[in-house]
Amino acid sequence: MNLNKKNIRKIRGLILFTAVVILALIKFDLLWSAVVFVIGILRPFILGGMIAFVINIPMNFYETKLFRDDRIKNVKVLKKGRRGLSMALAYLSVILVITLVAVTVIPQLVKTVTVLTRKIPVFWSGFIGKLEIIFAENPQLLNYLSSFETLEIDWKSMLYTVVDFLQNGVGNMLTSTVSVAGSIISSTVNFFIALVFSFYLLSQKEKLGGQFGRTLKAYLKPGFYKNVLKVLALLRQNFSNFITGQCTEAVILGLMFVVSMTIFRFDYAVMIGVLIAFTALIPIVGAFIGCFIGAFLMLVDDPVKALWFVILFIVLQQIEGNLIYPHVVGNSVGLPSIWVLAAVTIGGSLMGILGMLVFIPLLSTVYVLLREDVNKRNGARFLVQEKDKVKKGNIEEQA
Repeated sequence: MNLNKKNIRKIRGLILFTAVVILALIKFDLLWSAVVFVIGILRPFILGGMIAFVINIPMNFYETKLFRDDRIKNVKVLKKGRRGLSMALAYLSVILVITLVAVTVIPQLVKTVTVLTRKIPVFWSGFIGKLEIIFAENPQLLNYLSSFETLEIDWKSMLYTVVDFLQNGVGNMLTSTVSVAGSIISSTVNFFIALVFSFYLLSQKEKLGGQFGRTLKAYLKPGFYKNVLKVLALLRQNFSNFITGQCTEAVILGLMFVVSMTIFRFDYAVMIGVLIAFTALIPIVGAFIGCFIGAFLMLVDDPVKALWFVILFIVLQQIEGNLIYPHVVGNSVGLPSIWVLAAVTIGGSLMGILGMLVFIPLLSTVYVLLREDVNKRNGARFLVQEKDKVKKGNIEEQA
């Protein structure tokens, strides 16, 4: 009887699950709109959680290394304010890094654009002179261009087009301007909400973690609860190690460019090295942004040197992408080099830059869990085989 009841419950659960899946597939557009709406409402809090997670890495360093108990045991002020000081130093560290990149890169970009605006008229004059020479040597081009002079222009239609633009286009432009302004204000407000939320999460992370753990324990079975905690702990460790490894790899790549560009006497060595180190936080492909800007800066002064810079970048990028990156980031998350490249490729194809950042620690977590399960199953199978051998040997001895 009990067995029948259990089977009936399983069948009910299977039917309910199937019905939910079918309904979700039929009303997928409506379901996706609801998901997007909920994410839009929770966006500041999601962003705040992401900020808190990143800031927590340097914050833990300051709290456990700089302000550890044996160093501040005689300073009561530091002992009481350790959490606040560590948090402030962590935020300041991130702000200083961003400021360093901005101060190093932006002034040089502005200077280059100023130089470019002075050189463009000279380039244009030379370009026109070359065109005149080409046309003088090829009279057929002049005949082709003169054919356009016989074209009749419908000025009345053009006037109607201009009037229509003034009537509708200006209104659309004003609407777009108001929409953009509203979007900027909304993004600013959301960012400050996220920042305040990250302060709250970091200041009371132990308390919030305990509340979350007790909630899971109350609603989940003991075995499932332990597995969930294990997966969450593994995810946290892998994401933290990935961020640390990614920053280490970016610093290594930036130093490689500074040193190599200084040796070969390229211009803007420090600025381009800092820029590439910052953009290299995007896995594998981020440094190409720095390459494009660096090549653009050199193209203004010396196109040949810009070409040599691109060649240098390709060489260093191959070394970094195939040797340094998989080993540094792969070792930090416990993932073999080949799977790091696979995670970046798959994540980039599915979700772009965000997928590249997320898929490496996610795949690392799946890899660790799968490896443990495979070892466990193979170990159990080996024990069964050993027991069978012993049992068989005992039977042969008795015979």
